[in-house]
Amino acid sequence: MHKVELTYTLAGREPQQRDLHHPLMALLTAVHATGSINAAARRLGLSYRHVWGELKRWELELGQTLVLWAKGQPAVLSPFGEKLLWAERRALARLAPQIEALRAELERAFAIAFDDSAGVITLTASHDEALPLLRAMAQAQGKLHLDLQFSGSVDALAALNDGRCQMAGFHALTDSSLRSPTARVYRPLLEPGQHKLVSFARRTQGLIVAAGNPLGLATLGDLRRDSLRFANRARGTGTRVVLEELLATQRVAAGDIRGFARHEPSHRAAAEAVASGSADAAFGIEAAARALGLGFVPLVQEQYFLVTLQHALEQPAVRALLALLRSDAWRAQLGGLAGYAAQGSGEVLSLRRVLPWWSWRKPKLG
Repeated sequence: MHKVELTYTLAGREPQQRDLHHPLMALLTAVHATGSINAAARRLGLSYRHVWGELKRWELELGQTLVLWAKGQPAVLSPFGEKLLWAERRALARLAPQIEALRAELERAFAIAFDDSAGVITLTASHDEALPLLRAMAQAQGKLHLDLQFSGSVDALAALNDGRCQMAGFHALTDSSLRSPTARVYRPLLEPGQHKLVSFARRTQGLIVAAGNPLGLATLGDLRRDSLRFANRARGTGTRVVLEELLATQRVAAGDIRGFARHEPSHRAAAEAVASGSADAAFGIEAAARALGLGFVPLVQEQYFLVTLQHALEQPAVRALLALLRSDAWRAQLGGLAGYAAQGSGEVLSLRRVLPWWSWRKPKLG
């Protein structure tokens, strides 16, 4: 069995390659895209001899043919070469939250090592496509580093309450009732006067489907079709809470959905399950679907919040983050992400006013 080793680059400039990267995959991707070893070499800025030699070296190393080529015919990847590319795309999609968390931890460590005046905010948050963009902008515009770790919404709020982070990120429906799954999950974790909500973004959630929506899916009820395969999110994630509330509202039983027990760790991983053909539909954010060229059926809008404790609002790093969230530059960046809207981004909100389902009063049964 071949082993995988990880390395990282430490540089004084923005690296050209942000994702985990393997040179063989770059070669295979270029050959697949161009249909020519010579064109692949030009695309990568390498010589034909180097690319040909590297492909042959890797074929010897792996004991498998990677490229099929005959004179006068386009170069194509072998079935094994195609599977290698698929395996990397699948692995990176599933590991995206962990990869982002690892990168944030390394950046935080070296920011402190090289610049004692750098502000650092530890942020544990439900997985979101916009937060890495915010982290990059914060670092580019000033000495503010977001130590970003992804988890489910419930775990993020628990981390804040346990003192393991300065801010948490969670998302929820804001018009839920006192008896809703949203209220049951989040009400015990939030306390007026102690927790302060910061508006981050309005997001659209819905069904992630194959390009063109060939199955014609339009509602959650369509997920009950016998032959349909669904990819779900795990318990404790905000998206799972939203989905369960919508199912309850529409009287769709989870047990009638094939694949409801199948869990994917992030929106991107759920979308990749659809893109790879291992699932026919998933529930998630529009940005994850569009990033992979998939179809999307919008079903609901939710609010993504950043939460901190009251005393933290006066910390210089937190004040700098709120100013960035309110800037035109950030709102323009967020507006360019599919399914996102910068609704009051950076505003400190009243918990009771924004979350009408919040109450110390326990709802009466019946």
